[in-house]
Amino acid sequence: MIINGNTELIVHLGYPTHAFKAPMIYNPWFEKAGVNAVVVPMGSKPEDFPGFLRSVFQLSNIRGALITMPHKVVTVGLLDEVTATVKVAGACNAVKRTEDGRLVGDMFDGAGFVRGVQRKGLDLTGARVLVVGSGGVGCAIAASLAGAGIGAISLFDVNTASAEGLGQRLKQNYPAIDVSTGSNDPAGFDLVVNATPMGMNEGDPLPVDVKRLSADTFVGEVVMKSEITAFLAAARAQGCRVQVGSDMLFEQIPAYLEYFGFPTTTAENLRSVAKLSY
Repeated sequence: MIINGNTELIVHLGYPTHAFKAPMIYNPWFEKAGVNAVVVPMGSKPEDFPGFLRSVFQLSNIRGALITMPHKVVTVGLLDEVTATVKVAGACNAVKRTEDGRLVGDMFDGAGFVRGVQRKGLDLTGARVLVVGSGGVGCAIAASLAGAGIGAISLFDVNTASAEGLGQRLKQNYPAIDVSTGSNDPAGFDLVVNATPMGMNEGDPLPVDVKRLSADTFVGEVVMKSEITAFLAAARAQGCRVQVGSDMLFEQIPAYLEYFGFPTTTAENLRSVAKLSY
């Protein structure tokens, strides 16, 4: 990859940056496709982020920003315009600048997760789902699952207000779905999702009691610290089918590329050239 005066930037904003995987997927693809662009990780602490987001978009060669933990929720209030998906999710992970200088945002986490489990054969129509974690990514996944036609969703977060707030937004936008909050018991669900950071650090507790998982429950993960996290390993031991955290990333990147105005591709093509390391 040659970086020169015509290279366009996609900044990858979060904190800390050590677990970032996007540069290892986008940049090999840009090189293969002959696109003169680069994804650059930038560590911005929460107290600095609002000012930094505005500042970085003053660069003349910026094409967009990928937003990740812990900034996805606060970003919503920093933009001039957001999509309906962002409003339901209460979080944003893609920002670009319009020709008239406004900052606009969208959310692709949930779409990537949902496309991934569907492509693995899980029929979400009428499904019963448990989502543990109601932060940015959990809200996005819940919003996209609702849009995919699930029948019931249970939400759990150690911050009760977060789960209840998401529940209210879901009820307002999807009144036919049975929404409940307050329990992380995984028994009786078709799909269980870990949308918490649990698993990022050695010795983290598991998000649910895996002994309560049945073998016909599909288990999805968002943590990308390692491909098979402790939670996924425990779910596999129970006989469950699983989706690794990076699948959500690969499945949403084609949507990101289109959003930023780059040539699109498939998740398979991205995987074939990606240089992931853990």
